[in-house]
Amino acid sequence: MEEIRLQKYIAQCGIASRRKAEELILSGKIKVNGKIVTTLGTKVIIGKDKVVYNNKEISIQPEKTYILLNKPIGYVTTAKDQFKRDSVLDLVKTNKRLVPVGRLDMYTSGALILTNDGDFVYKVTHPKHEIEKTYTVTIKGIITEEEIEKLKNGVEIKEENNIYKTKPAKVKILKTDEEKQISRLEIIIHEGKNRQVRKMCEAISHKVLALHRSKIAGIGVKDLKIGEWRYLTNKEIEKILK
Repeated sequence: MEEIRLQKYIAQCGIASRRKAEELILSGKIKVNGKIVTTLGTKVIIGKDKVVYNNKEISIQPEKTYILLNKPIGYVTTAKDQFKRDSVLDLVKTNKRLVPVGRLDMYTSGALILTNDGDFVYKVTHPKHEIEKTYTVTIKGIITEEEIEKLKNGVEIKEENNIYKTKPAKVKILKTDEEKQISRLEIIIHEGKNRQVRKMCEAISHKVLALHRSKIAGIGVKDLKIGEWRYLTNKEIEKILK
């Protein structure tokens, strides 16, 4: 029988990413064979040890599922929401226990991957893999070339209680409208800081009016209507993990 680390087991059950699984362990929310385990690195034997989360036994799902969703505005990317707002999981009808890969805030639409493969979530969301995410953003005001250069080179944003300088980004102007006083940009980043694109635009004194993630690792949602989803192909999965 195979023996693996508890956080990897939780991730492969589709409960959460490996990093989130570590948080669940440290906060005492996981039981193994009836006892709360808070030590990272604890190993469990697949098929023998009983692992419980939220008073329910969890087990590894053998069949991996990867779904691309064109998320509508107004949906949160959490499984449970304290305000009982609509979740992206409500849009995907499946009996699999899926988790979003990364996040999009409630007022951002576009490409979002959902899966039950915890290792996939870990690899895609870890900064070292530098997965590109492409956004179309409409901002208030006419952006200048100087401001574009600032976005390209990195701007300072607030991340939790720290000031963080964003990594270099690819930025180009798609449209400007002098009459309406708006600009539309394409911004490509490979980081995943909370509300990063919004904060980047705010750092150059432009309010975001609309934000849409059009692509993840070059895989887009142009052929999906808002709210629609499809399974990723094996070729697309390989491309993301490449």
